[in-house]
Amino acid sequence: MDENIVGMLAASKAGHDKDSVYVIIREEGEYIYVVDGRIRTMERPKRKNKKHVQLIKKKRLPEPENGFDDLEIKKRIKEYLREREERNV
Repeated sequence: MDENIVGMLAASKAGHDKDSVYVIIREEGEYIYVVDGRIRTMERPKRKNKKHVQLIKKKRLPEPENGFDDLEIKKRIKEYLREREERNV
């Protein structure tokens, strides 16, 4: 993960949240901070080791002018999950 990954979708590979989809909002050394807009909001991001997430095909959310908000993040994750479900039918 050498490039800027803020705004990218990522799936958790380990932990009790395995297979959950998040948006990366911050990167600090070997850790990233992720949100899902529901349980993990912008006010309470989850810190995860970079080794424990899988980037989702370089899918990056365009950052809105006012920054991300929980409603927009929930909407984007839901759209991605719907697209993934349609491809797997």
